[in-house]
Amino acid sequence: MERILIAEDDEKIAWLEKDYLESNGYEARIVASGDKVIPELMRDSYDLLLLDIMLPGMSGYDICRKIREEIDIPILMVTARTESVDVIRGLGLGADDYITKPFDPSQLVARVRSHLRRYARLTGKGKEGFPDGTERIRVQDLVIEPKTWKVWKKDREIRLPNREFELLRFMAENPNIVFSKEELFEKIWGYDYISDGATVSVHINRFREKIEDDARNPKIIETVWGAGYRLNL
Repeated sequence: MERILIAEDDEKIAWLEKDYLESNGYEARIVASGDKVIPELMRDSYDLLLLDIMLPGMSGYDICRKIREEIDIPILMVTARTESVDVIRGLGLGADDYITKPFDPSQLVARVRSHLRRYARLTGKGKEGFPDGTERIRVQDLVIEPKTWKVWKKDREIRLPNREFELLRFMAENPNIVFSKEELFEKIWGYDYISDGATVSVHINRFREKIEDDARNPKIIETVWGAGYRLNL
């Protein structure tokens, strides 16, 4: 049974999330303070984190930053803030997605299910395998290992959160093709999400900082102005 950690200080919302997740076959645990999140993740095994941004003890932003330094887990931010700068900040710190309060509990469960399914496929824990059996994809000085979810630049391993990895892998599987932001969003996030265009740009900018020699003059992921993005072999 997949396990979800809920970091939420509003007791009613936390129990609503827990009840809906458990009624859909997940195991869920609640922590109400931000400073308890990382110790709990280190102490026990979880498959996904539902993370409220505004927590006592430690903010969701700080938690997200620290988690990405140590733990590989999908992070779904739950926030009452709808300003794009707050959303972009959360994505920029490593969150995979966000959902705003108030939300439809069934939509929350659908988001959780989608992220768990994608994470399982990316890490090889699911039944879906890489279609052509390829073990490695080489892109300039990068080596992408789809089944082990690893990326190497020369001899240095680069750690990418699951959305960044899936986006990079999709583009590496379809090199030299220009994809619009909308097309990339549909391919990686799916039709169930509402795109504001910022999500794709934020993720591409994040992994550009990791894979490019000069992120301000990218050679691997090229911006085609007015059209979208292209991965160059």
